[in-house]
Amino acid sequence: MNTQTRPETFRLRAGNFNLLVLRLLDHRADAVLPSLGDQFRKAPGFLRFAPIAIGLGDLDAQPDDVDFRALVEGLHALEIVPIGTTGGSPRMRQAAQAAGLPPLRPAGGTKEGEDAAAPGMAPSAPPAAEAAPAAVEPQPVGPAAGPARSSLLISEPVRSGQRIHARGSDLIVTATVNPGAEIIADGNIHVYGTLRGRAVAGAADDGDARIFALTFDPELVAIAGFYAVRENLGEAPKGRAVQVRLEGEQMRFEALG
Repeated sequence: MNTQTRPETFRLRAGNFNLLVLRLLDHRADAVLPSLGDQFRKAPGFLRFAPIAIGLGDLDAQPDDVDFRALVEGLHALEIVPIGTTGGSPRMRQAAQAAGLPPLRPAGGTKEGEDAAAPGMAPSAPPAAEAAPAAVEPQPVGPAAGPARSSLLISEPVRSGQRIHARGSDLIVTATVNPGAEIIADGNIHVYGTLRGRAVAGAADDGDARIFALTFDPELVAIAGFYAVRENLGEAPKGRAVQVRLEGEQMRFEALG
């Protein structure tokens, strides 16, 4: 009799991840996808192949009106990876699940149907992406275990294709953030140089986080999941010292000095 035990091949653990939510304001896939594609091409490389949740809570439609299969196929064509849904009625969630989009439940125990799985996406400025630069391994940088650290200091220019993430802290950059570079902070971002790449503050869903740049000319800025690409910056004072903050779900750009 063979009593040899089979070696362990996997383990399952619960996880807690921040996901972006694509909040649908129109139930028509043929209206959402071209609009999203237009925005997606304005910030090269951003969110390419990133997983997202689809928010159903803002839809005023019947489940049969939403072609979830066409939506999933269209998002895959844009190199966006939908993994599930948040919010919406039970029938709406059931229709989405039939297309391979299961309802997601936050780790915090929120009731099914509540749209709270991730930071919201600003409907006026969804994230965007196009041809990404040559693949560069992301560089997560953050406070090491030990004494608490209030900020991460970067004194070298941030190169195109480089990503720096200050986890659990502010990020201070005393050099240029080049086009195609991405800086992320769970807290505030301070750039004492020229901001030409992408800056994402409040990555841990901190809506009070702010972005400060001595010379403001970014490809994209985001705070707590709300985004604006270059074409959506409106009257933001480019080329000057600027503060970016959230007011409700609106992004505000204020000249400094």
